[in-house]
This record gives sequence, C-alpha cells and structure tokens, in this order.
Amino acid sequence: MLWEMFQVAWDSLMANKLRSILTTLGVLIGVAAVITMLAIGQGAREQQMQLIQQMGANVVLVFPGQARRGAVMGGIGTVQSLTMRDIEALSKSNALIVQVAAEVRRGAQVVYQQKNTNTMVFGVTANYPTVRAFKIERGRFFSEQEDTASARVAVLGQTVITNLFGEKANPVGKTIRINGIPFKVIGVLAKKGATGWIDYDDIIMVPIRTAMYRLFGTDYLNAISVQIVRNEFVTAAMQEIERILRRSHRLPPNKENDFVMRPQAEWEQLAEQTSRLFIILLLSIASVSLIVGGIGIMNIMLVSVAERTREIGIRKAIGAKPSDIQLQFLLEAIVLSLVGGGLGIFFGIAASYAVGKVAGWTIVVSPLSVILAFGFAATVGIFFGYYPAKKAARLEPVEALRYE
Repeated sequence: MLWEMFQVAWDSLMANKLRSILTTLGVLIGVAAVITMLAIGQGAREQQMQLIQQMGANVVLVFPGQARRGAVMGGIGTVQSLTMRDIEALSKSNALIVQVAAEVRRGAQVVYQQKNTNTMVFGVTANYPTVRAFKIERGRFFSEQEDTASARVAVLGQTVITNLFGEKANPVGKTIRINGIPFKVIGVLAKKGATGWIDYDDIIMVPIRTAMYRLFGTDYLNAISVQIVRNEFVTAAMQEIERILRRSHRLPPNKENDFVMRPQAEWEQLAEQTSRLFIILLLSIASVSLIVGGIGIMNIMLVSVAERTREIGIRKAIGAKPSDIQLQFLLEAIVLSLVGGGLGIFFGIAASYAVGKVAGWTIVVSPLSVILAFGFAATVGIFFGYYPAKKAARLEPVEALRYE
C-alpha cells in the first residue's frame, strides 16, 4: 500500500534524524534562494515599470540628434537642434497630439543661507507636470505668464529640500540662489523617485525661458515631450512629429533627421527585456543551491541503500517486487525534498520581505514563484532519488542477504 510505504519511508528517515535534517537543509536553502531571488527580480521589474509609467501617459520623447563623423555616429544629444520654435510648430492643431512640453537642464549650485548643494535644474514649460505626471505636494507650479515673463520662481524636489532646509521644513516663500541668482520658492514636488540616470527628487524646476536666458544662456532644448491621444496611435503620431520637425528644421528629403524619437512603449519593452534577463540570472544562481541540495539527497540515498542491503534482501525474499523497493527509496527522496521545499517556502518568503525592508527594495512574492520553487524541489527529489532507488531495486535477494 502506498500509505504504508510512505510511513516506512518516514520511519527510515527518522531513524537517522541528523542526517535527514542536514540533507533537508540543502533543499530548504535552495528553495528559499529561488523564492527570494525571484521576489527581488519581480520587485525590480515592478519598480522599473512604475517609474516608466511616471514619465507620463502616452508620451513620445524627442531628443536632439546624433553627430556623425565619417562612419562614426555620436551619442544622442551631440547635435543641438531643438528650439522653442519646434514647440510652437508641434503645438499647432493636430488630432493626434494633445499637448507639448519642453525641458532644458543643467547642473547648478544652489545656496540657502549657510547651506548649499549641487543639483539638477530643469527649465520646463508650465504644462510639464501634466505631460510628465509630476504632482505638487505643497504650494503651486508656475504659470504660463510667469514663464513668458522669465520670472525667477522655483519648485523644489524632496531631496533638495532636505539638503537645504531639513526634512520637515516648509520652503515655500523662501528665497534661494541658483548660480548666484535669487529665486523665490513657490512649490514643492511630490516624491517621484529615480529613472535612468536622473533622480527626480533631486531637481529644481524653473520657467524654461528663465533657465535658457537667465541661467544657462542657451537657445537649445534638451528634450521635448509630446503627449499623444493614445498609445495605439503612436506610429502615426511619430510620423506626424517627424514631418513637422523636418519642416521646422528645413531638412531636405535626402538628409537624415537631426532629432531622435523614443516612444514610452519602447522604454517599457526595454525595461521588460532587462528585467527578464535579470530574473533569469538570479534564478540561475539560486537554482545552483537547489541542485547542490539534490546532489546531497542522492549521496544520502546511496549511503542508505548500502546500509540497508540486507533489509532489501529480506523484503525481496518474502515477496517484494523490484518496483516496490524502487518506490520505497524514491518516496524517501521525495519526502526529503518536499519537507525541505515546504520549509524553504516559509523561509524564502520571510527572507524576501526582510531583504526588502532592510534594503528598501520593492519585493513581489508571486504565487507562481512559490509553485515553481516547490515544483522544482519535488523534481530534484525525483531526479536525484531515481538512481539510488533503481540501484536498490536491482539487488539480487541472495547477494543482498549475504551482504555484510
């Protein structure tokens, strides 16, 4: 009977408790490692996708073009080509384009009383928070009139506030100096996080004309954000954007674009591919621990077969079939892996949340990862327990009974 064979397998394992515990520990560590690594990988993917979504809904980003020297192509932004004239051209009536925002950014030193910090100053249009999904936590954002008048007003990110005023201070109404020029703080940005190389909490936003003509002395933009109606129309919208900008830049038909377009969906696909590779890497590393645990099971089962050779001979002598012997030892291996797998699930979930709390990472423990880890543990038990079980089943009764 299967239940009786399971009881016999359990009793055999309990006869050598320390050896069984140590063997189970290998599987436990492997399962816990798989769950923890998958939770970290899924959490990183979730966080990255959230950050991309925070870039704004249905947005196509336009960057300055790439300089070419012979056969060598430079990086994006090596050609200064985007201007405020492009904003006006793109903002004219178009069924696919909802609104257009622009930005120019530079590093700058910011001073308040005796404190100072180096941060990134963004000169942006008044509709930038709407297009790029920024929220105002306190105060207000500047208006189009203030932008047109090149007003010296600023909206601060959370990290800048902490560096200049302290964590719980209210900077609204205070005056700071950016590159020596006084600016009145009128608002505070809600916490947003970092994406790519930009920490959106460590920035200051000022009117774009103020940044271009008073702070940086430039006529060129770093990026244009075009919000389209829906992502389904991204291809048609990019074709329209290309047509408008080529006409604005007076590019002949035989000349390449002096700008680069990147739809939001492309960033999402890139993040998805990167996250998938990251998860596969983590899973591969964690699986090594589980395979090592499986090798431990095989080792212990081979020792068990050698120790119980006479028992196998007696069982065969009184009528046990080879399949019965094989199933008995296979059950022992499966019990070891399942017990280790069950405990590994508990410790893996606990370790995942502990890592997330200590490191401040987003952790996602999905039911699929738990099922995968447990199923992997059961498979390891069957795979590494099969050979010792088969070896036991092949023993001849007479030889087994004479074994010393």
